[in-house]
Amino acid sequence: MDVRLITTAGIEQRTVEELPTLLARDDVLVWVDIPSCDAQAAQVLSEVFGLHPLALRDCVERNRVPKVHAYPNHVLVVLHAPEKGQRGHVHYIELNQIIGRNYLVTVHGPINPAVDPAAALRETNAVLERMHAGRLRPATPFELSYAIVSALARNQEAYVETATSDVWRLEQRVTGGDVGDPEQFLTELFQARHGLLAVRTMSALSGAIYGRMTTLLTNMPPEGQRLAADLAEQFDRVRSVADSEREYLQGVIEFYQTIVTVRAALVGQAQNEEVQRLTEASYAQNEEIKKISGWAAILFAPTLVAAVYGMNFEYMPELHWRGAYPAALVLMVMSSLGLYWTFKRRGWL
Repeated sequence: MDVRLITTAGIEQRTVEELPTLLARDDVLVWVDIPSCDAQAAQVLSEVFGLHPLALRDCVERNRVPKVHAYPNHVLVVLHAPEKGQRGHVHYIELNQIIGRNYLVTVHGPINPAVDPAAALRETNAVLERMHAGRLRPATPFELSYAIVSALARNQEAYVETATSDVWRLEQRVTGGDVGDPEQFLTELFQARHGLLAVRTMSALSGAIYGRMTTLLTNMPPEGQRLAADLAEQFDRVRSVADSEREYLQGVIEFYQTIVTVRAALVGQAQNEEVQRLTEASYAQNEEIKKISGWAAILFAPTLVAAVYGMNFEYMPELHWRGAYPAALVLMVMSSLGLYWTFKRRGWL
């Protein structure tokens, strides 16, 4: 837990034991930064700051959506910043703020073990660096909160910019016909879409919170209302940019889907043509087989007659008939003509 005293002269590091004395003063601004709300930090928030039990619970537990709650002596604001994880996953880095009369408490919510702890301190460290460099000297808790939340909004916008470069790269691969593995490419497309959608959700909910603060906190000074309205506009701009890039990416996805559909149709057409060609070849082959079979049957009839009369058995009365030979020839010709006529009618010849 870092206790910082902010005055017109600069910023000083103080101890937790000095907090009651510092909070009683009206001429200073106290900033308490809590990287992780453990049991000791929860005790300080409860006993020293008099934090409402519900607000204390929100600081200890993880909040999945941004929120704002106004209590008699303080206001709780819960926000999220994006952090890119493995395989396109987007981690929600939680930042809780407790805004009081002359103090600001920033509590960094529980984070996934896979996330670098430094990512949770990104916005507060950036503001602290500006203050040490003399580029920022907030006089009220609202001004300090504004600086921190503005840094968070810039990080959301930077995430959208990174996602935009991925979208452009994906579009170039589609238009260039170099998508590689289609399944992997589709995964990359939907990972980029997921990232834009996650940041869009964060910025939209954050903007709604600060838009609500301008009307919810009736005792907020005019300067605080102006800063809250400006933050609402910043988040609205991030949401608008994320929406635009998401629509652009959707166009890339639809274009790729069209290409895949057309290619599938062409492949199907080629397969149909091949099947048709094979069918025609099979039909032609069947026709030839029928012709061969027909002629074989026609030639088989006289062969059968000749085979019978070529047996030369002793008891064959036809051998002694004067017209046996012409009759055999006529039988051969008639059987062949009969088969030829039959096959011709059936279209075999």
